[in-house]
Amino acid sequence: MQHKVWFITGSSRGLGREFATAALERGDKVAATARTIDSFDGLAEKYGDAVLPLAMDVTDKAAVAAAVEAAVAHFGRIDVVVNNAGYAQVGAIEELSEQELRDQMEANVFGAVWVIQAVLPHLREQGSGHIVQLSSAAGLIAMPLGGAYHASKWALEGLNEALAAEVAAFGIKVTIVEPGGFATRQGKNPDPLDNGHMATPHPAYVPLRAKLAEAVKGQPAGDPAASAQAMLKLVDLERPPLRVLWGLGFYPMLQKAYADRLQNWADWQELSLEAQGQLTVSE
Repeated sequence: MQHKVWFITGSSRGLGREFATAALERGDKVAATARTIDSFDGLAEKYGDAVLPLAMDVTDKAAVAAAVEAAVAHFGRIDVVVNNAGYAQVGAIEELSEQELRDQMEANVFGAVWVIQAVLPHLREQGSGHIVQLSSAAGLIAMPLGGAYHASKWALEGLNEALAAEVAAFGIKVTIVEPGGFATRQGKNPDPLDNGHMATPHPAYVPLRAKLAEAVKGQPAGDPAASAQAMLKLVDLERPPLRVLWGLGFYPMLQKAYADRLQNWADWQELSLEAQGQLTVSE
């Protein structure tokens, strides 16, 4: 098997770090990006020129373009692009400041777009490549206090589905990975209500916060190292899926959520037809 060249965003810790390490361990090469590269010292010492640490903030379009060019100059090509960088803004819709909402979209959505736009000319020229977008189970269902994060992940779902149809003719593959909870913080599932990105609480939502805090206690957490091995298998597939769900416990929830949506649309078909008739009349 030919060794692959990876470009991974948000690879200083968590799942991104696991992906980078697994790729390097099997002999692949990795352009590892993060806002600061101090945490990559150990990787550089162990893997030498096989790893290229790059300081890059995904919200800086020019920096993203420069990092991609540096990776191509260093390795000669890019085979796998993992859009992993991002974070979860927590807060009720009424609590969110304009800046908090804009920052969430800048990091999670625009950052992914800047990476995609920077790598596509190289992938098209090669006639190959695989773009892997880290979405979330939160990109498929929504829960209270996660409106900003859900908005960003739902946007990525649609963006990458469209991208897959646009680039297939160039030999480029796209996969949306939808993780559930993973033990990325000292062997534990990150606490969504204690992640450093919390809107100023409004008293009206205190009971809801307490209810959510109780609900997330003890949720099962996936093994990040195992996810990295799954990532290796994914990028080696000749025909990878457009979407793949990772993690524990979310599949039954998603089955119910999608069944409920279909039933909801069916229950309101009469009103839907009425609306269509009204539109025809008004025209």
